[in-house]
Amino acid sequence: MTTYERAEAAVSAQRIDAALANTRREPYWLDTADRPAALPKAQGALETDLAVVGGGYSGLWTALLAKERDPGRRVVLLEGQRIGWAASGRNGGFCEASLTHGASNGERHLPKETARLHELGLENIREFGDTVRRYSMDCDWSEVGVLRVASEPYQDAILKADAAKDPDAVYFDSTAVKAEVNSPVYHGALWEREGNVIVHPAKLAWELRRVCLELGVEIYEHTQATGISATPDAVTLTTDGGATVRAQRVALATNVFPNLLKRARPFTVPVWDFALMSNPLTPEQSAALGWANDQGLADMNNRFHYIRKTRGADGLERILFGGYDALYHYGKGLNDEYYDSEPTYRRLVAHFYETFPVLGDIGFSHAWGGAIDSCSRFFSFFTRAHQDRVVSATGFTGLGVGATRFGANVMLDLLDGLQTERTELDLVKKKPIPFPPEPIAALGVKITTAEMARSDRREGKRGLWLSTMDAVGMGFDS
Repeated sequence: MTTYERAEAAVSAQRIDAALANTRREPYWLDTADRPAALPKAQGALETDLAVVGGGYSGLWTALLAKERDPGRRVVLLEGQRIGWAASGRNGGFCEASLTHGASNGERHLPKETARLHELGLENIREFGDTVRRYSMDCDWSEVGVLRVASEPYQDAILKADAAKDPDAVYFDSTAVKAEVNSPVYHGALWEREGNVIVHPAKLAWELRRVCLELGVEIYEHTQATGISATPDAVTLTTDGGATVRAQRVALATNVFPNLLKRARPFTVPVWDFALMSNPLTPEQSAALGWANDQGLADMNNRFHYIRKTRGADGLERILFGGYDALYHYGKGLNDEYYDSEPTYRRLVAHFYETFPVLGDIGFSHAWGGAIDSCSRFFSFFTRAHQDRVVSATGFTGLGVGATRFGANVMLDLLDGLQTERTELDLVKKKPIPFPPEPIAALGVKITTAEMARSDRREGKRGLWLSTMDAVGMGFDS
């Protein structure tokens, strides 16, 4: 058994019941009086140079960068619900430079481009930070890095080997990591500082919204685009409220939700991820925990956790603890009830108490879930249609906080008819392998999930199934 499987057996049901007794089933980041007021629905017939469908990071970055490139360009953005309500307001706030879901995954899929994509990813994050500062964006931007932690003894050797390859990283042995973050679970750690930022995810979405509005972007909420058609003169979007948008160019940034381009749909599946937010730590608990450098934490299991601190309006520290389970529902379901998973919340409570026993029975204020647009290669792909007047970016697979900005630039390059270094990348030209239809897809995910758990129990050794999936480019990542 793994460390966290043992924790599930060790923490009593009564203790977990108490921890979740007063927990709100909604995202902590969105549960605030600071949320901007809703914007109006689209009405009538609109005409624009660029229409953007989707009001998450991908769509907001596309609209913002479009106005920076050409301030005179009319840009209309349609959001089906509220800005940042989906993945952009539900994620952990880890903003990483990687465009390929990690170097090893990039090497597996795009070995000739891996080094350059690493450089482009770092450049993208630097430009991201420049934008935050230029517009004075209040999104808790913090360049604290990520601490990769070994929750099993065998993982420490991997960290040591990785430390030898990265002169900017800082390695902690078992004694040093416990002095850094007071947890009995961690056997070693590697502090990766370059290109790893922590943000408040909802504030980031709302600040991108603010900047877009200030630059002249027209944003309409509660306006779901339901159809797309093209003539030689324009592309027309229809909406659920009867409004239409006639545009010269269209950027589709709906990510996990069904793409208006049906040809893009087989390449993604919704994978559900969940998180807890702890109750506020007392000053004594914060002192006992340590963690003075506020890094994000990520363990090295196939079923991994992401962990970070944040501070509320009261100035007190809280801990976000998420990940591990990655759930798929038959038929690519996006039903409302999937946004919660009580078995996962209970599992995460047990894992939290095992990881941070120094905090006692702290309990949790919020628990929530969200859907990730996962593709078989774990990083974005692009779909072009209607003589390149329509471009879609999707498939970010949980690492979209930073990569969506890069993807927005790619979409604009393609829509503007520019030949750039970005448009010539295989990352842009090639697509992942599509997922099979049901019931094969659900069966494959079920087998893969079981094999990932088995691999964790076998010190990371991948069996025949996972090795085969890796070889054909149909892996699975939590």
